[in-house]
Amino acid sequence: MSEAPGAVSAGPLLETWRARIDAALETALALPTHAEPRLAAGMRHAVLLGGKRMRPLLVHASGHACGADPDALDAPATAIELVHAYSLVHDDLPAMDDDDLRRGQPTVHVAFDEATAILVGDALQSLAFQVLAEAPLPADRRVAMLRELAVAAGAGGMCGGQALDLAATGNASAASVQQLERLHALKTGALIRVAVRLGAMAAGAGEDESARLDAYANALGLAFQIRDDLLDVEGKSETLGKTAGKDAAQDKATFPALIGIDASRARLAGLGRAMDAALVPMGPRAAPLAALGELAIHRSH
Repeated sequence: MSEAPGAVSAGPLLETWRARIDAALETALALPTHAEPRLAAGMRHAVLLGGKRMRPLLVHASGHACGADPDALDAPATAIELVHAYSLVHDDLPAMDDDDLRRGQPTVHVAFDEATAILVGDALQSLAFQVLAEAPLPADRRVAMLRELAVAAGAGGMCGGQALDLAATGNASAASVQQLERLHALKTGALIRVAVRLGAMAAGAGEDESARLDAYANALGLAFQIRDDLLDVEGKSETLGKTAGKDAAQDKATFPALIGIDASRARLAGLGRAMDAALVPMGPRAAPLAALGELAIHRSH
């Protein structure tokens, strides 16, 4: 993936947004004093102990590309990260991926217990929709954004993708590349696509801008997952912040397993070119989106 105009200068802007996102998450997780302490602590553990903040950064980057007021982006950025964090808490449960490590820390069910982890995930999801419902945006735009997030997180999006993943686990050889792409388009891609859409919606983006951003987000979502698959094969647990090698151990369908490592890398490069093609017409304001695409393709964790 080559750099869009001005991509070199995107780094400081991303760092500014990352600090803004962390502050907004702290505010959202400053729960009422009557909140049950163990639940509140579990929610903070799930959200505030690191993370790439890719999805909320995408909200800010797409909003920036479309000329949004940064104040309009805090709520959707917070909401998307809360939904992502809830999904990780539930994914790590023994009934799902059964993982003990996340972001270099014990997973919530390990640090607390399974019942608390289930409630933490439930509460984070509820909080996400509360935050978005209270966004300083026109009511009709808030309702549209709430619907987009609900669809992306539900049976036709992230949860549906996780169900497909569970169904395929233990029978990886039976999966086709097309089936794997559909799985990832739901499990990983849906939340990435909606992150980009929420930023554009907050800006009141037009049809042409929205179509370009959708094309970028579709390529980014698949690229992010292919890189994840490669890291599970090539990475180390200490670097990844989660257990390496679990995909093969659980006989999960992955791109390296189906098409090999070299072909997976080639597919990743092609997705980088697709992101470039979508962003170039948007000019220098798309530089942060280009930088996030680079991060997705070249990240080490």
